[in-house]
Amino acid sequence: MLDQNPQHILTSLELLAPLMVTEALHVIAAILILVIGFWIAGKVQVLVARSLGKTPHFDPMLQGFFGHIARYFVLTLVLLAVLAQFGIQTTSLVAVVGAASLAIGLALQGTLSHLAAGVMLLIFRPFRTGQHVQIAGTDGTVRDLSLFWTEVITADNVQVIIPNGSVWGQQVRNFSTYTQPTATAQVRFRVPDAEPSVVRKKIEDIVRANPNVLSDPAPSVMLDRAAVDNALEYVATFAPSGGVNAAPGVKSEIIQAVYDDVEAAPKIGT
Repeated sequence: MLDQNPQHILTSLELLAPLMVTEALHVIAAILILVIGFWIAGKVQVLVARSLGKTPHFDPMLQGFFGHIARYFVLTLVLLAVLAQFGIQTTSLVAVVGAASLAIGLALQGTLSHLAAGVMLLIFRPFRTGQHVQIAGTDGTVRDLSLFWTEVITADNVQVIIPNGSVWGQQVRNFSTYTQPTATAQVRFRVPDAEPSVVRKKIEDIVRANPNVLSDPAPSVMLDRAAVDNALEYVATFAPSGGVNAAPGVKSEIIQAVYDDVEAAPKIGT
């Protein structure tokens, strides 16, 4: 019996040796797949982010987002390859993971809808940081746009966090997309018994010399007829530097200057 035990052990070892070598090779192959897979995943992430970074007007946040998606996709393939090395049927595993993902997706349906809306907002960019917008009944300046919510600061400095699902599914009014036209004002003068070209030139010089009148758009003086008595009028059009609110003050300055400098104007009306 004692002589048979060593022989039995040797026989068992001879039978186990190929299996041990095979399993060791599988382990080594799995480790190599993991190492190479992580390296490839990192390279793919950088490559995707760098490629998207060369696209004009592509948001930096989306670059990182799609880079991470590419990385996790590669890592998923790596995990399936490692499991295949140990003889695990990946088809059944994929089915289980798919069912679990479906359950998680249904549980997080609202959150995922905000994520999808955030991706769409970052791709199409209906507004940008710093622009004045009206979103979901909130009027303010966009402070930040993330994958899940949009941060808006109101005129009274109140922070409003709006889920992206509400932003994407409703009307967005962007007041900063198109430049607002410069506000202009007019003042009318009546200068009887005077050479129109001379008076017109004098009024135009006075308007241009006013420091509160913008040079762009350039002020102009045109001739017109009054609607009531058909009298000749000089219509000075200008853009006040302070906007519409400053127009009355600038008008008063121009009227006073014309009254003082145009000697042939005994009557001045507005």
